[in-house]
Amino acid sequence: MEKEYHIGVGKGEVGRYVLLPGDPGRVPKIAAYFDTAEEMAFNREYRTFTGTIDGIPISAVSTGIGCPSAAICIEELIRCGADTFIRIGTAGGLQPEIEVGDLAITTATVREEGTTRQYVPLAYPAVADLDVTLALRDAARELGFPHHLGIGHTKDAFYSEKAEDLPLAELCRQRWQTWERAAVLSTSMEAAALFVIASIKRVRAGEVLAVIGLTYRHQPIVAKTGVDEAIRTALEAVKILASRDAAAGERAKSR
Repeated sequence: MEKEYHIGVGKGEVGRYVLLPGDPGRVPKIAAYFDTAEEMAFNREYRTFTGTIDGIPISAVSTGIGCPSAAICIEELIRCGADTFIRIGTAGGLQPEIEVGDLAITTATVREEGTTRQYVPLAYPAVADLDVTLALRDAARELGFPHHLGIGHTKDAFYSEKAEDLPLAELCRQRWQTWERAAVLSTSMEAAALFVIASIKRVRAGEVLAVIGLTYRHQPIVAKTGVDEAIRTALEAVKILASRDAAAGERAKSR
């Protein structure tokens, strides 16, 4: 079997539904929620576990930090047969109603990074798949987790957040104020690549983030909390999607 160069897996070794944390250390934590799980590969920042949950083939694959490595991961997973992606990550909150530990379900994201500009012009939107987003919303509601839906922000430089000692400090400060005033919910580092590539390749992608920092208070990291809730929300969303996908398949057969 031919293996993809970076992620080290091939066709038949990943499920249709893939959960995408950034951290390789978070992959076994996610896989612990599966009914069955097997580590398939661990190469560079890309670690893959594949198994089942309620009989649904599912994988968890780490993307590493930022859009360049996330783009590679998504491209290769699509070639392996995956078509539904949910990123599980962490973020800094940009609105005062968002508390540490809340979930942010991203409907679209600001493309303030460089990777997706090598795919399409900036006029092209980075939008999450509607079915995946609604499944995440429904899952968070059913589980009773505090959550917010809205536009996110994707960046390349983590430490540009509120940094006062950078040469572009004034410009950075104005930019963050702009996103806050524009009701952008949160900021993280991978969604733009996920959403843009998924749209171009005609697959589905969504994102659920645990808010671990309050960027609007100049506190990029406060406490690493909410990650388990994000994982559980994503897993429940996969079950919802699989049920709806199965029903749609049955309707198509009966026509």
